[in-house]
Amino acid sequence: MSSDLGGNDERREAEEREQLSMEELMTKSMQSLREGEVVHGVVVAVTQDEVMIDIGFKCEGSVPVAEFTDPKTGKVTVDVDDDVEVFVERLDEVEGRLRLSRDRATKLKTWRGIEEAYRSGEPVVGRVIERVKGGLSVDIGIRAFLPGSLVDLRPNRRLEDYIGTEVEARIISFDRRRSNVVLSRKAVLEDAQGQIKEATMSELEEGKLVSGTIKNITDYGVFVDLGGLDGLLHITDISWGRVGHPSEYFHVGDEVQVVVLKFDRDRERVSLGYKQRFEDPWVLVPEKYPIGKRVTGRVVSIVDYGAFVALEEGVEGLIHVSEMSWTKKVKNPRSILEVDQEVEVVVSEVDADKRRLSLSLRAIEANPWERVAETHHVGNHIKGVVRNLTDFGAFVEIVPGVDGLVHISDMSWTRRINHPSEVVSKGQEIEAVITSIDALNQRISLSMKELLPNEWEEYANTHGVGDVVSGRTTNITDFGVFVELAPGVEGLCHISEIDREGALTLAEMFTPGQAVACRILRIDWNENRIGLSMHGIPQDAVEAVEAGESVDSAKPAETAMAAALRAGGLVDEGEAAVEHEAATVEAGGAQVPDEPAEQSAVDADQDGEAGRDS
Repeated sequence: MSSDLGGNDERREAEEREQLSMEELMTKSMQSLREGEVVHGVVVAVTQDEVMIDIGFKCEGSVPVAEFTDPKTGKVTVDVDDDVEVFVERLDEVEGRLRLSRDRATKLKTWRGIEEAYRSGEPVVGRVIERVKGGLSVDIGIRAFLPGSLVDLRPNRRLEDYIGTEVEARIISFDRRRSNVVLSRKAVLEDAQGQIKEATMSELEEGKLVSGTIKNITDYGVFVDLGGLDGLLHITDISWGRVGHPSEYFHVGDEVQVVVLKFDRDRERVSLGYKQRFEDPWVLVPEKYPIGKRVTGRVVSIVDYGAFVALEEGVEGLIHVSEMSWTKKVKNPRSILEVDQEVEVVVSEVDADKRRLSLSLRAIEANPWERVAETHHVGNHIKGVVRNLTDFGAFVEIVPGVDGLVHISDMSWTRRINHPSEVVSKGQEIEAVITSIDALNQRISLSMKELLPNEWEEYANTHGVGDVVSGRTTNITDFGVFVELAPGVEGLCHISEIDREGALTLAEMFTPGQAVACRILRIDWNENRIGLSMHGIPQDAVEAVEAGESVDSAKPAETAMAAALRAGGLVDEGEAAVEHEAATVEAGGAQVPDEPAEQSAVDADQDGEAGRDS
């Protein structure tokens, strides 16, 4: 009996010791567990409202079931015995109650990850949720902001294209209290590009053939991404031929192979060439297109001075406006040719060094000027229609497409013509004589006066020096009087060959149309000029002269003009010199002495100049 009592006491003492050790453990557990910590636990039960989790405390903690429910499907995402991390929200030591939160544990863990990523510079991955003002909203565990300027290496206006995609970005700033995180995807791309760029630069060298992607197209060329480094393909290095715009050859995103023409490692500039992949077509131009060869090409451009024709890729020639027609003066090449027109031309000049090729459109046809030179000769009479009038003459069509010029001086022997319209009119058919032919310079000279009687020659043939003739004044000048001797025939009576009374001027002595009598001093067959003198000719005997009667005139001493004419050899001594005797001229009953020899020479020089002026 006593042994049974002793055994019970021992069991009671053991239970008390065990109970004491459990209380100590619970106390230690209470002391080690703190509010605000994240701890691991095991799901022990899932009810309609709560999820019970054992975190090694004297009692289980509870988490609202909503924190484990999928908002899309409405299903609970945990089961009994699942391991979870929870946040200790509230610990009641008296009641032994424990409130936990899975959401806060997740956010706390996320913020710790954000801080760690910010300090280390490691990128984070998130999903773009929506576009917001100024950029994008990205879910990285919490809602973060990605500015539009930091989405890509270049500004991108179509930010909507990123919605629903995962992006890798770097945290550039965060504020935990305000739940504010700012990201930069551009920084990650720049790092990656920098690594690729270094690898690309280490392999680049001038003359090397490399591959790249068309990144941008401008008016002056194309930018090619070679791998973290952009190179410029200038428009002049795209083709050996004409390039209107780089977009004719490339599009953004195209993969191309180009040659490195120049590489500046310090400035990180690369010049690229596309045409250098192919042989320069101008090397074979002298052999393929010799002078005189007929070729066919396509008009690619028209300018004011001609048209450019492409004979093959990279080889173009110029048809100058002067080479477009034998007979027409082409002012606007567009009236003859148009872009993309196929034309047949003749190679007229080749300069491979200057990369110039001259072409002729008119050489396809026979030169009408050469035909005219073969069928027409100087002295031939022709009939033609006046096609055009200018200030200096009239153009007459000899054969279709070939015009000759009748100069204003070749329209009449004696008549003074101010404008061709005084003699001919446009569209009028006339007769003329060919006076010269220059097929090389495409010029033909015509004369109408060759078909007319020469009044001057007829008069000069029927009159001689010393004859007393009559006429009517046509023009009165300071240096003399012009006298019409016959229709179309004029002579000049110099002021020194006129007897003047007192200080009277010529304008006071004569009036236009006045009948006068003169003596012929000289006849110049080279210049078609007649010099006259009124010395010793009584002007009241004009009617007798006109009637052909002889007039008794006193022969004057040799005048300054007559001496000059004789001294210059313009007339012979017998005709020009009036007998150098003591001749007298009645002038108010006084005798005029001979002029001194020196004064005569001076007057002769002056008279000669005046005669040339007339």
